[in-house]
Amino acid sequence: MNAQRILIFEDEPGILSTIEIALSADGFIPVSAMTADAGMTLLNQDISLVILDVGLPDRNGFEVLKEIRRTLNTPVILLTARNSEIDKVLGLELGADDFVVKPFSPRELVARIKAIVRRTYVPPKDVKSPLILDTEKKVIFFHNTALTLTPYEFKTLALFIKNPGRIFTREEIMDIVWTEPEDSFDRAVDTVIKNIRNRIKEIDKDSDLIETRRSQGYGLKDKK
Repeated sequence: MNAQRILIFEDEPGILSTIEIALSADGFIPVSAMTADAGMTLLNQDISLVILDVGLPDRNGFEVLKEIRRTLNTPVILLTARNSEIDKVLGLELGADDFVVKPFSPRELVARIKAIVRRTYVPPKDVKSPLILDTEKKVIFFHNTALTLTPYEFKTLALFIKNPGRIFTREEIMDIVWTEPEDSFDRAVDTVIKNIRNRIKEIDKDSDLIETRRSQGYGLKDKK
């Protein structure tokens, strides 16, 4: 994976410098702006994730988030000085991926960034692969035909596409994909895999892309 560019909207020089140092130490490329308007002009520079302070001097961070979400699905972590449930709920409803309250640990912030980048990173498309993942539209194409998938089916197959050849245990799939604990049980994963296979076979009945390893788990066959 190439170095990821992280756009930081933060008007406090001390906090901005701390974030920049922490990101650089972990191999990220920080791109910084101290106002909303300045940051929006940088957003098209191949940005992998946005760190957005809610209390910017020229515009409210929630307004900036709404503007970003009108055109982009780039992951956003909100920074705020207020540990308010209302702020958290509003941010998440507007499309934020995470919420961090000041003061915060730089190491924890970087750990959250890494987790989101791992989940959303898409490697360069392999023209030989019949599967194409469109993270912006949340659609997966098989032989140029969009697959009809439930949210869990989409997230599971997207995870496999991003990690060809890797076998995930049921527990790993549940930890990464499942958002509702009450929906998490071993057979739920088996059902999702079965449904994904059925969707693929509706287009190509001879296709066998999903690998099952007994007592290990599931993954996407690596066509090398």
